[in-house]
Amino acid sequence: MSASQARDFDVIIVGAGVIGASMASLLMARKLSTPGRVALIADRFAAAVPADADWDLRVFALSRASERLLETCGVWDSLPAARVFAYERMCVWDARGEPHGKSSLSFDSAEIGEPNLGFIVDGRALQWQCLQAARTAGAVLLEAGLEKLAATDAEALISLSDGRTLRSQLVIAADGPESKTRELLGIETAGHSYRQDALVAHVRTAKSHGNTAWQRFLREGPLAFLPLPDGRSSIVWSTSLAEAARLRALDRAAFGAALTAASGEALGNCELSTPLASFPLKLQYALEYARPRAVLLGDAAHVVHPLAGQGLNLGLLDCAALVDVLGQAGGAGHFGEHRLLRRYERWRRSENLLAAGALDGLERIFSNTDPLSTALRSAGLSAADRLPFVKRGLARRALGLTGDLPSFLKAAARTDPV
Repeated sequence: MSASQARDFDVIIVGAGVIGASMASLLMARKLSTPGRVALIADRFAAAVPADADWDLRVFALSRASERLLETCGVWDSLPAARVFAYERMCVWDARGEPHGKSSLSFDSAEIGEPNLGFIVDGRALQWQCLQAARTAGAVLLEAGLEKLAATDAEALISLSDGRTLRSQLVIAADGPESKTRELLGIETAGHSYRQDALVAHVRTAKSHGNTAWQRFLREGPLAFLPLPDGRSSIVWSTSLAEAARLRALDRAAFGAALTAASGEALGNCELSTPLASFPLKLQYALEYARPRAVLLGDAAHVVHPLAGQGLNLGLLDCAALVDVLGQAGGAGHFGEHRLLRRYERWRRSENLLAAGALDGLERIFSNTDPLSTALRSAGLSAADRLPFVKRGLARRALGLTGDLPSFLKAAARTDPV
């Protein structure tokens, strides 16, 4: 046997969420590994979603690039139609303005020659189908916790909570913002808390959402309405810790009234149709993405503000970029070479830091209430709304149709109408 065949796996992926499972499928879809040679490790694997279950409170706004990547993984076509919703328009406006008025910016997919601006996808359904695709492709699923990790120039060695010890060419950390893998590698993070919570729920509104994603920038954080197929909207309301605590304490009717007021009645009266959940917001980025025989993906590498819904899209682009780089390796025996992983790190760390900086800057700009900032913000939105080439560029960038894309996504892009 070759040295690589003597190891348990070519690649071990820690974390079996959307990012980890998609990475496992991609490795085999791009013929970089074979069935039985990629392992997915998680404390617990996702369960199937009952057909009659309500939409998950976690919903994702997926870009065109993410759609293509999930098609390559064998995930996209397996998603239940009732768990995916294409939205065609977007409206962003400042707290002092009105939707489609001054101080607003609107996008329409028809204006850029696209069938839609992206998709809202049920989080549980997406995670389950990603896991199923990985299992079908031949990934080995190991339900256990990660205890130890040792990486040398020759191989990676991990110890699991069930007593097993495994050897591989490469370990991929896809285990989220509190990554145990990143901790065991000794990789530090930087960033800051936004001192905000994001409140999430599904709501019914008196007016139709019109296949439109709505976002209003308030003084204490943005409020987004993401359209769902049954006419409801999923809200993500980012606000200060004190205001979030006050809102959580309200009864359903009082919360609906507060939400109606915060939205400027853009969709009329709002009514909660699910319990309210919340999570803290922070900016976090790993100071390194790669070590010999180990690499970070998705939230293990970067966590950004949810105001533009780009977190998962950035993580999926990490997967595509790593697959692109590993495809240049010349075989699984070279997967863990540090020079190769550093190429991925330089590529994605710069792209992710740019995105994180832009989102962080937007959050600061829109939360600033001094008169000059307010006037500049209003003028900027109005000017952008009147310049078709600016709007087209912004929309195509958000869709993942431009920028430093991995080669196989570029090839897919050339087949799409523009």
